[in-house]
Amino acid sequence: MNTRDDKQAALDSAHVGDIKGALGTIRHGDTAARKGLWAKFKTLLAVLGPGLIVMVGDNDAGAFSTYAQVGQNYGTSLLWTLLLLIPVLYVNQEMALRLGCVTGVGHGRLILDRFGKFWGAFSVIDLFLLNALTIVTEFIGITLALGYLGLPKEIGVIAAALLIMASASTGSFRRFERFALILCLGSLLLIPIYFIINPPLAQILHDTVTPQLPHGARLNEVMMLIIAVVGTTVAPWQLFFQQSYVIDKRLTPRFIPYERIDLWIGIGIVVIGAIAMIAFTAHAFAGHPEFGSFVDAGAVAAGLEKYYGRLPGVLFAVALLDASIIGAMAISLSTAYAIGDVLSLNHSLHRKPSEAKEFYFVYCGLIIVAAALVLIPGMPLGLLTNAVQALAGVLLPSATVFLLILCNDKAVLGPWVNGRTVNIFTGVVLAILVTLSIILTAAVLWPNMSERMLISILIGCGGLALAGGVVSWVMRVRRAEIVLEDTSIRDEWRMPPLYELPPLQMTSSTKLWMAVLRGYLVVAGGLVLFHIVQLAVSGIH
Repeated sequence: MNTRDDKQAALDSAHVGDIKGALGTIRHGDTAARKGLWAKFKTLLAVLGPGLIVMVGDNDAGAFSTYAQVGQNYGTSLLWTLLLLIPVLYVNQEMALRLGCVTGVGHGRLILDRFGKFWGAFSVIDLFLLNALTIVTEFIGITLALGYLGLPKEIGVIAAALLIMASASTGSFRRFERFALILCLGSLLLIPIYFIINPPLAQILHDTVTPQLPHGARLNEVMMLIIAVVGTTVAPWQLFFQQSYVIDKRLTPRFIPYERIDLWIGIGIVVIGAIAMIAFTAHAFAGHPEFGSFVDAGAVAAGLEKYYGRLPGVLFAVALLDASIIGAMAISLSTAYAIGDVLSLNHSLHRKPSEAKEFYFVYCGLIIVAAALVLIPGMPLGLLTNAVQALAGVLLPSATVFLLILCNDKAVLGPWVNGRTVNIFTGVVLAILVTLSIILTAAVLWPNMSERMLISILIGCGGLALAGGVVSWVMRVRRAEIVLEDTSIRDEWRMPPLYELPPLQMTSSTKLWMAVLRGYLVVAGGLVLFHIVQLAVSGIH
């Protein structure tokens, strides 16, 4: 089933051609060996971008709020959660980039063709709704930053929206990526804040490697914050973005090792920034009335100024503004990619707006709507933020399920399918995500959930995970029929066109778990949406 460039699955002709990265170019068909460190470094520069942008883009307004809340309310006692998330981030995103480089087809379209219309429509619709709400939270972050800096809200929001839309509408992939990488540098503003506030390094190192819970804190409140940390670090849009972005950048399997390095660089920057944010907010507010009373990211900037001067407050606000802009860019782009992919529309940053009207309409439309909602007086922005967290919690496991099954589909990945170790690790992660999703859903429906109920959910989900064999049902997908190919052709192997692929064959246990997942998503999603609407109506009256 080996296929080469003359018979690719690419759905947009613009996805085939020279790699025109922000920092270099690689000619289409260039298969020369990279000998020497300088040649490899130049190749890395040309490939650099997708992993870095998706990771820094996830360190957005919601992440600023969550990490600052962790530090201000509980000190550095939860730093260890970030260390545990590093392998989760890498494994999930590595599978996504591998799918993109090998298949040339986006995540939503693969789900549609391999799992059917229900799951294909579900994946794109839930991504659209969740991303639309998340982009609103990015503009909330923009307003908070503008408010602290003393800039007019209306003008600032409109200017930010225009900048975000213009960045993607030039018809040049390279221009977009260069602008995005410049914004990635903005996340480094958190480092000087760390040194200005100077939290104790020994305590930070200890709390980063020592699992513990805050002394005297209620278990249900701490669990909800841990779930928020997971939710803001591992989000469904990341998978769609990375897979489609490496396709649009025209990366092929031979560049996967370089793209993995790109991903590690992004993860490193994000984790260092998150640790710095938790550490300096914990130290800045320790012993002051604000400790344990987080309000929002704007109040954090004001608090930094109150105790350490204007400079750290300004740096924090500028970093928040930068993070909100790149977050809105990446999330909106992931949505436009997914819709273009599923509907077989032109969907590439290499194309001008006149050549991909629907693609740019989705991208710009989401930005315009989000900016407008933020500017509407009396809009329940807090409710929108809660809706994002709740829906993300409900939908979180489904994205990983599809990702895991696709990466075990021999027809799709051939010699690039997952190994046993990756499957076992991802299966365990999936069990944890399902548990966290159920806890978050329960917390939305029953805000005063007791610790006993929380522990019961943890025990129950753990038992179900063991009894159901979360790992085994994934590993058996088509395994009986797989005949391993010569791994020496991995760099040249590409997925054939979608119409040539044989139907996905799943075991009975896999089908059962998929039916259970469908039922859970329908019931939990419906209950959460009903509860949110109920809160909105009661707020109006």
